[in-house]
Amino acid sequence: MLETKEILKSSVSRRLWLFFLAAMNTLRLMGLMGLMKWSLVPALLPGLLAVAVSPCLAAEPAELALRRPARESRMVLDLSKRRITLVRGEQQLGSWPVAIGDPKTPTPKGEFAILNKKVDPIYVTHKSGQRQELRGPSSPIGDRYMAFHRNGRGEFGIHGTAWPHWVQIRAAVSLGCVRMLNSHIRQLFDAVDVGTRLEIRS
Repeated sequence: MLETKEILKSSVSRRLWLFFLAAMNTLRLMGLMGLMKWSLVPALLPGLLAVAVSPCLAAEPAELALRRPARESRMVLDLSKRRITLVRGEQQLGSWPVAIGDPKTPTPKGEFAILNKKVDPIYVTHKSGQRQELRGPSSPIGDRYMAFHRNGRGEFGIHGTAWPHWVQIRAAVSLGCVRMLNSHIRQLFDAVDVGTRLEIRS
């Protein structure tokens, strides 16, 4: 904790000094240096400190949470309609068909958030008796992957597919993951960030 405070102090001092030098250079260029009296520096310090210190102190997690936009984007997956929708407030930004988990290995329901995002994720298979690593649009998980949940069954994600037919008919065939057409998952992938909320409902 002490080390963190020292780092913050050092950062604030450095930013304050750079800000002051920039102000001096501006005044010199304008030919107003003679109007600047050192007696005014104490009066300017509160404003300078407010500019320099605020960004550092804003790093507290609780404050960051409070500063999140009230109308941030979120995803809603409707299992009955087999459709995932990206919304912001009451505005719908996009909606796409999906394939979901087989009844024996269902897609989990509840409130989640994107845990990580991967471009060209590696899919490992041993079907041929040997370990194979597949990646790209022809991989079973396509070329975009976003994890949203982990439990005893493994990791669940939203990803592309090598079998667009199952998405087009909105089938329940996966091990619990959410499959999208490769062109659709790319759109959604680019529109959300790690931490974006996901609601999965019946």
